[in-house]
Amino acid sequence: MNILKKAINPRLYFSLLYLHGYWVSTSCLLVLEGFCTNGLIEFVKFHFVGEKILSLHYQNQEVLEESLDLKVQYSEMSKNLYADIEPYNTGFLKVSEIHTLYYEESGNPSGHPVVFIHGGPGGGTSPSNRKFFDPDFYRIILFDQRGAGKSTPHACLVENTTWNLIEDIEKLREHLEIPEWQVFGGSWGSTLALAYSQSHPDKVMGMVLRGIFLSRQKEIDWFYEGGAATIFPDAWEPFRDLIPESERGCFVKAYHKRLNSDDKETQYAASRAWTIWEMMTAHLIPNEVALQRGDDDEFCLAFARIENHYFMNKGFFPSDSFLLDNIEKIKHINTVIVQGRYDVCCPMTSAWDLHKVWPEADFIVVPNAGHSANEPGTSEQLVAATNKLKYVVKEK
Repeated sequence: MNILKKAINPRLYFSLLYLHGYWVSTSCLLVLEGFCTNGLIEFVKFHFVGEKILSLHYQNQEVLEESLDLKVQYSEMSKNLYADIEPYNTGFLKVSEIHTLYYEESGNPSGHPVVFIHGGPGGGTSPSNRKFFDPDFYRIILFDQRGAGKSTPHACLVENTTWNLIEDIEKLREHLEIPEWQVFGGSWGSTLALAYSQSHPDKVMGMVLRGIFLSRQKEIDWFYEGGAATIFPDAWEPFRDLIPESERGCFVKAYHKRLNSDDKETQYAASRAWTIWEMMTAHLIPNEVALQRGDDDEFCLAFARIENHYFMNKGFFPSDSFLLDNIEKIKHINTVIVQGRYDVCCPMTSAWDLHKVWPEADFIVVPNAGHSANEPGTSEQLVAATNKLKYVVKEK
């Protein structure tokens, strides 16, 4: 029993990596882990050579709840989305002569600050984004990036680059008088979270990244130049057919022309087609609620124009491998990476490439999910990740 007490302690337990349904450590040669049932704890013993599991052994041992306090630990490691909440503060922050950002705060005003970085770019935030975080523990900050959501001017591409957005995040942090914070981002949000943390590594206490997108040309080509069409040909054809055959050598360029047309109806038609293509491919099982976003012309215009603008410019990064090349700057940050196995929008190869250069980060592959954060398996792991990082904070 004494050996078990020493093997399982809160610091070790919450530095574990999720793998095949269990939390295991890649930094230890031997880890004991389990779950409490009727006063018994079933332990799984992992033998490691490097990161390879050589054997699994199960055994039952009597355990005293007061000695390990597992009941409390597991209740706090809930994977359920939190209840809907309303912001206690909303506002607009002028970040340039042109742009003003919408932001909001919810949860605990005195809690641990976390900033949610939305995808797209151009996707904006929604009330459901607050539900990944324990509102009793976190001070939850959401904001709409330049031109997106409630930020103004709507769908504006002027002075709208990755480096502008990084400056905006810093301005928001300073405006809210937050010394440092936790960062949460998925899809394009993972791109911007990586870029921001690499620019300001001393301001980031932890990260949760989902649906990794590194803004490389091969990723853009996969989704917009026919790769993903092999899986979703029915969704691809309406996207393809808006463009004349003579312009199909580069769909991103062809759509850029139409999304920046002087004719508003041409812009709307292109933005609807662009948005519906992504909404139809973002879930493992098609989601009707997501598809309805393609009926909102104002949402589609911002989403498609800004996204296309960034992809035409390769994310405004100086090189294709920029984010991977700068991982050393952020290896000290406690990070959880969550990736849907069947993500068609941001295929797992990007998350895998990130994992290979950053093995210190927890890497969780959801076996039954595509791209969306709202798929059950993915949302569960995102909540578990934010709950896991709570313990990192509590132990400091």
